[in-house]
Amino acid sequence: MINKVAIVTGASSGIGRATAALFAAEGAKVVVGARRQTELDLLVREIEAHGGSAVAVAGDVRSEDYHKVLVETAVERYGKLDIAFNNAGTIGESGPSTDVSEAGFSETLAINLTASFLAAKHQVRAMSANGGGSIIFTSTFIGYSFAFPGVAAYAASKSGLIGLTQTLAAEYGPQNVRVNSILPGAVDTDMYRDVNDTAEKQAFVTGLHALKRVASPEELARSVLYLASDDASFVTGTASLVDGGVSITRT
Repeated sequence: MINKVAIVTGASSGIGRATAALFAAEGAKVVVGARRQTELDLLVREIEAHGGSAVAVAGDVRSEDYHKVLVETAVERYGKLDIAFNNAGTIGESGPSTDVSEAGFSETLAINLTASFLAAKHQVRAMSANGGGSIIFTSTFIGYSFAFPGVAAYAASKSGLIGLTQTLAAEYGPQNVRVNSILPGAVDTDMYRDVNDTAEKQAFVTGLHALKRVASPEELARSVLYLASDDASFVTGTASLVDGGVSITRT
C-alpha cells in the first residue's frame, strides 16, 4: 500500500482504529475520522511514532459536509484518494421491534446506512478522477445469514449496506472503483463489551461461532486490508463473511 491514500471512519476505537494503524504500517497515508478528537489525535501520534503519516478530522458522520471535508483533506494533504473504509456505526436502539421508536430506528439508519451513502458519493468522485479506488463498508452477519432478535434497526441498516455495495459496484466499476462489504461476526470491541456486559452473555455469543471465540479488531483489519489492496483487484460487489463461522452454526 505504499503511496496509497485512505480514509477510515470510526477510527477512534475497535475495527476502525486497528485498520487505520494497519494501513499506515503497510505504507498508506491515512485520514482518520470519528467523533472523538482526543482519541483520533492519540492514534495519529502512534502512527507517526512508527514512521507513518496520518491526519485526524473529527466530526459527525451523519453530516454530508463532514464527508466532503474528509475527502478534501485527503486530496489537499496527500494529493488523491485511493481507499475508503466506511466503518463508523452504532448498535442503536434495541428491544422488541414493536417497542422501537421511530426516532431510534431512523437514527440507527442515519448512522449506519445513510452516512455510508453520503460518504461514498464524495469518495467515488475523488477516486474516479484519479483512475479508481476501493471502498469498503462494515456490514454484519446479522440480517444476512443469521436472525438475531431485538436489533431490527441495526439489522435493517446493515443489510441495506449490502444493497448499497452491490449498486455502487455495478455503477462505478467502469471507473475502476471497487466496492465491497465485510460482514463480521462478534469482535472484541467497546461496542461488543457494552452489549455483552456479563460473562454469561459473552459465553453465549462465543458459542455461536464455529471457532468458539470472538475476533480481535486486528483480524478484521487484515480482511479490510485485502479488499483495499491491489491483491483484490478483481473483487467487487461482494459481501465478505468474516464471521468465525457464526453463519454456519446455531449451537
